[in-house]
Amino acid sequence: MSAVSSRLPVFPWDRLEPYKATAAAHPDGIVDLSVGTPVDPVPAVVQRALADAADSPGYPTVWGTAALRDALTGWVERRLGARGLTHANVLPVVGSKELVAWLPTQLGLGPGDKVAYPRLAYPTYEVGARLVGAEPVVYDDPTELDPAGLKLLWLNSPSNPTGRVLSKEELRRAVAWAREHGVLVFSDECYLELGWEADPVSVLHPDVCGGSYEGIVAVHSLSKRSNLAGYRAAFIAGDPAVLGELLQIRKHGGMMVAAPVQAATVAALGDSAHVAEQRERYARRRDALRAAFEAAGFRIEHSEASLYLWATRDESCWETVGELSKRGILVAPGDFYGPAGERFVRIAFTATDERVEAAVRRLAE
Repeated sequence: MSAVSSRLPVFPWDRLEPYKATAAAHPDGIVDLSVGTPVDPVPAVVQRALADAADSPGYPTVWGTAALRDALTGWVERRLGARGLTHANVLPVVGSKELVAWLPTQLGLGPGDKVAYPRLAYPTYEVGARLVGAEPVVYDDPTELDPAGLKLLWLNSPSNPTGRVLSKEELRRAVAWAREHGVLVFSDECYLELGWEADPVSVLHPDVCGGSYEGIVAVHSLSKRSNLAGYRAAFIAGDPAVLGELLQIRKHGGMMVAAPVQAATVAALGDSAHVAEQRERYARRRDALRAAFEAAGFRIEHSEASLYLWATRDESCWETVGELSKRGILVAPGDFYGPAGERFVRIAFTATDERVEAAVRRLAE
């Protein structure tokens, strides 16, 4: 076994391949609800900005253009309610997954340090910890963690996979606890603009952080809100001391967002019409799939935000995956996100309208 293999978990999606093959054999083709990847067009305003910046022969800067930093600070203040931001409070990154996976490395963590994340969580939090030999720790309530050795606390609201939204009070308590114990907080808020039965709040909101960004950083992505997963456009915002250190490290590592993508990000953050249009698409698909799965005997838990339904038939997640694959429907087994998900599946509503309609028909058969 290689050194890398011994310190990383098995890549979960490889285990889904046999079920994907079964679903793909359906006479009407597969309905893939397993991955939250956008399928709708990139907004025209963003495509134009990308094309207009295509002639970019020089190296981009890691910190981004002044126009990009203006766009980032402006959006964070308008949308998240943050106040008094400067360019020192924002930093573009090459997609949020890259940031999550390599953050412990860039923070200089290692053996003897701990990284905490929710019990049901995006697997890359654990991967980031294991890459540096730090100890991954799961929690139900972050304020009940043992702070000894804990250097990085991940919050995730809205949650992937459950769609659970943390209240202002829950976020405020977590931030206060972390500050009391000198623990750095990174809040993964990539689904914040996709609240359905709740209004997600950022850790940067003054009701949560008290108007100070000390010890807290929010992570945001344009992949979901603007259909830009293929652009790898994301950013972080918060504590300028933390971001300043990361900026220096990322300069040395050449971790630059491509210049045309920087221009596209400015356009995307400056336009709210396409976000509202995409929300309407997802709302329709969500309503149709939720009704169909509930009618087929599933119970939906949480799911008040994000791009997923967290569903169960009170059986092994792999049994559910297998049965649905026979109908040509592929979903993600809940244990991809931790042992606590072993009786759930995650259902993405990022398929096209036509494929969603196909899933609804098959579930009714």
